[in-house]
Amino acid sequence: MDKSLSSKIFVGLFAGLLIGTAIQYLFSGIAIFDTYLLGAAEGAGGMFVSLIKLLVVPLVYVSIVCGIVDLKDITAFGRLGGKTFALYIINTIIAITAALTVGMIFQPGADANLAGTISETVKLTTTETPDIFSLVVNIVPSNPVQAFANGDMLQIIFMAILTGLAIQALDSRGGPAIRTFKMANEIMMKLVGLVMSLAPYGVFALMIQLGATLDANTLMSVAGYVALVVAMLVFWIFFFYPMAVGIATGTSPKTFLRATREQILFSLSTASSNATIPVTMRTLTEKLQVSKSVAGFGVPLGATMNMSGVSIYIALATIFVANAFGQPINTADVFTLGLTILLLSIGAGGVPGGGVVMVGVLLHQLGLPPEGLAIIAAVDRINDMFCTSSNVVGDTAVNTIVAKTEGEIGKQEAEVEAKPAQANA
Repeated sequence: MDKSLSSKIFVGLFAGLLIGTAIQYLFSGIAIFDTYLLGAAEGAGGMFVSLIKLLVVPLVYVSIVCGIVDLKDITAFGRLGGKTFALYIINTIIAITAALTVGMIFQPGADANLAGTISETVKLTTTETPDIFSLVVNIVPSNPVQAFANGDMLQIIFMAILTGLAIQALDSRGGPAIRTFKMANEIMMKLVGLVMSLAPYGVFALMIQLGATLDANTLMSVAGYVALVVAMLVFWIFFFYPMAVGIATGTSPKTFLRATREQILFSLSTASSNATIPVTMRTLTEKLQVSKSVAGFGVPLGATMNMSGVSIYIALATIFVANAFGQPINTADVFTLGLTILLLSIGAGGVPGGGVVMVGVLLHQLGLPPEGLAIIAAVDRINDMFCTSSNVVGDTAVNTIVAKTEGEIGKQEAEVEAKPAQANA
């Protein structure tokens, strides 16, 4: 996205939020606003998100295949995959440790006394915590068509890796397949550009919905919890990741933040890691000059398993509910809680509301009052916005670091500069 598109998204973000808030507090009950305007905004926003999601599955599959076939040395795949996977896990563990530490120190919800304040019991949609064994077993799809239809990212990534390795194994005979996938990748990137041109309007509609549905009373009752979650996620986005990239790659924090500006704005509006995949890939390849092979492999994987923002969100939300309902987490249980959050964050879907579902699962597993989920859900949209931004900026940070260690930063720019030089020669 160019600078003008970034500015338009920024304007759409705040204009929509202001209009939505005005509808709730100034024009509530007026049919033309409550019914028609909000209905139109809901429809337009839903269509935009669906349009983005339409691109995600084919983009992930094609980009990973292209990323693998672009690797000149197939042994680099194991090294690249190992580094990327390890850094994603380390990043999530650091986030969980920091969130639990902050939560145990500040104890959000300790003075809330919310037991009995919820009139209806919220029924949990999931009752079993995903374990590492089921995650591994379910990576292998029994029906590839169903995996694509359901948008199961882990299974799609697995199939893409197998496809890329198979094409690599064909050596020179794989040329037609490589050209086909590269052309498909170019088509997908063109589609991404076309859809992104509609981003300011989609963001505007989504923000009208958000502003019109915020419950002021609920927000006030959990203001401390929301402030703590947002503050920690903002720290992760604007300080932790830029500093980590600066230390590991030499890229200045200011340069990194400038490169991720559109990514942050877009993720704040969609609250979907999957929907932000196209923006993340363009940020890496065009702004930070990370090679397509690294970005094509790492970004889709990160959208599925690099959920540092979700980890922070789940940890603080669980501590808040436990304290608010008079059942605080014991220090002895923190390690078990952290391990459970790690598994949940990996299994969390990269879609709006994925975090709150995982909070519900965790409340059930820990025997905490399910009524607390109603409070978490009431302010989920605010936390989820920053949670998603932390996830996707983390993807960018990890892939930038991996690319630096692999010598895959600036290659594209160097190749472009080399071509004119060769022509002149």
